[in-house]
Amino acid sequence: MRRSLAFALFDTGETILGSLVFSTSFPLYITQHIDTKAYSLTYGLAFLISFALALYLGRLADRSALRKHFFTVFSVLTAIFCASISLFYGMPLAALLLFLVMAVSHQQAFVFYNSMLLGFESRGKTSGFGVALGYVGSAFALLFLAERLREPYIYVQVALIFFVLFLPSLFFLENPRAVSEVSVKGVFKDKRFILLVLAILCMTEVANTLIAMMGVYLREVYSLGRAEIYRVIGMSALGGVVGGPLWGFLTDSLGVRKVFPIGFFLWILFLLSLPFVPKEAVLFIGSLAGLSLAHLWTTSRVLILQEFPEGEASVRLSFLSLTERVASTTGLFLWALLLLLTDDNFRLSASLMFVFPLIGLILYRFALK
Repeated sequence: MRRSLAFALFDTGETILGSLVFSTSFPLYITQHIDTKAYSLTYGLAFLISFALALYLGRLADRSALRKHFFTVFSVLTAIFCASISLFYGMPLAALLLFLVMAVSHQQAFVFYNSMLLGFESRGKTSGFGVALGYVGSAFALLFLAERLREPYIYVQVALIFFVLFLPSLFFLENPRAVSEVSVKGVFKDKRFILLVLAILCMTEVANTLIAMMGVYLREVYSLGRAEIYRVIGMSALGGVVGGPLWGFLTDSLGVRKVFPIGFFLWILFLLSLPFVPKEAVLFIGSLAGLSLAHLWTTSRVLILQEFPEGEASVRLSFLSLTERVASTTGLFLWALLLLLTDDNFRLSASLMFVFPLIGLILYRFALK
């Protein structure tokens, strides 16, 4: 239990960092000084660099069993770079450079963090526990911390929270000893793996678009005020807190091959039902969204670890991290295109996104047939 808690606490710290710095504070600050498009472009380039670096370091970690070493180094560096933004707050370009380096470091830490699941027998329950505490961290950050932390000190404060929640992992998680001489070229040529990554991407497209646009959707479709929107988002978080342990238990009990495809049907049901959901039922639909999100985050990393050689975990999990970054960009682009085609019909646009989990289900069947 001590090791599972240590694993989950890092998920909590990582989610708080994402909620308060990556998603809110820094974008709001830097876009006052540079063009939003320039910020988006440099942020996207940072993720391409991060993926290339993760492939290189992942191969090294898999060959020499250095997963915990890299996890530790990049977690500490993430905290240092985050805190340093406060020192250069008055120099936007320097602050942006520090932020981009922090983003790369953070992505490396998260790839190797996911590979630490190799050290657990009950990977589903451990992954689900991490997802649940991650939702708790996100809710705590948005409801209790966001209004209390002030610029530029927020970066030091969040860095300290992240570092403190990382420390149990440093002391209690074991370094997975599985080793392999991984061929990156061979991974790219692994048709089964690429199909599975694309299937996960199809679900992640919908998930990330939902996260980004939920508030706008609720405002435009149901005319909800800020307080009511926060209530629905809170129900989504509650669905995630319940869903993490639920999906983790089912994954360990039934097997991830049986549990993972449930997510495709959950998303199809969720999206097709949106046009018919009355205002009185939005709290229920919010909890269903949280349940669906928890399924994706809980089961996808377990699936990758089970279906492919454990010695190649770091390299293959780099692709899982990439799907989340790609989906953040392409999902919003596709959402904008659907709104354009439907003349800003939010209900219809959201419903049409059911095509993506449907495609994902087909790809999954081909990948694991």
